Amino acid sequence: MQPLSYQLYSSRNFPPLADTLKMLADIGYAQVEGYGALYADASALDDMAEGLRANGLAMPSGHFSLDMVRDQSARVLAIAEVLGVKSIFVPHIMPDQRPKDSAGWLAFGKDLARMAQPYWDAGLAVGWHNHDFEVKPTPQGDLPLDQLMAADPRLVLELDVAWVVRGGVDPLTLIARYGARIKAAHVKDIAPAGQAANEDGWADVGHGVMDWKGLSAALKKAGCGTFVMEHDNPSDHKRFAERSFAAASAY
Repeated sequence: MQPLSYQLYSSRNFPPLADTLKMLADIGYAQVEGYGALYADASALDDMAEGLRANGLAMPSGHFSLDMVRDQSARVLAIAEVLGVKSIFVPHIMPDQRPKDSAGWLAFGKDLARMAQPYWDAGLAVGWHNHDFEVKPTPQGDLPLDQLMAADPRLVLELDVAWVVRGGVDPLTLIARYGARIKAAHVKDIAPAGQAANEDGWADVGHGVMDWKGLSAALKKAGCGTFVMEHDNPSDHKRFAERSFAAASAY
């Protein structure tokens, strides 16, 4: 079975982190994915690294803000070294930062590639994690994600498949288009219409409307190596972690 990862953002409302790491290891996860708030306290990084080691967990990928990737490359590289991160993904930009047209998204991708150079020099992968807005056409009819990824072939993608669906695009078309450039995938599910309002309409993997058996097969065929369980707002992170691990392990 391919090792499964877990986006620690899913457990942000259920501290402490040490208990979460133990819970995930006990369930059977081999990997986790970090996110910005975990890196805020530089003095806690060694403790986090020790927590990973103590529970037999690796952190092959991490989310880092655009500002951090652009302005604090030395710090990001130090964090990656301490935690063992090999793939750096920029996860989001606020609406007022988003380009307005196709040319703007292409220019944004070129800027991201320039920011990526010190990380590429260090042997790390750098790429983008999408939400829904990157797959909604620009005024010129292009997908912002396509423009961003066209900027430099070295940029990789962490495909958040459920956000693609919420954006109105068939994820299989993007999986076929990007192939091996999909370095990682977020494995999350969408609740049936009208359900799970208290969880923002998301569901545990295998308990929603997504065809994860077929999607998982397509991603593996494309060469995706990291499958990250994620739920943006679970009411019970242990339930989410357990049920998603059980479902994804069967795909």
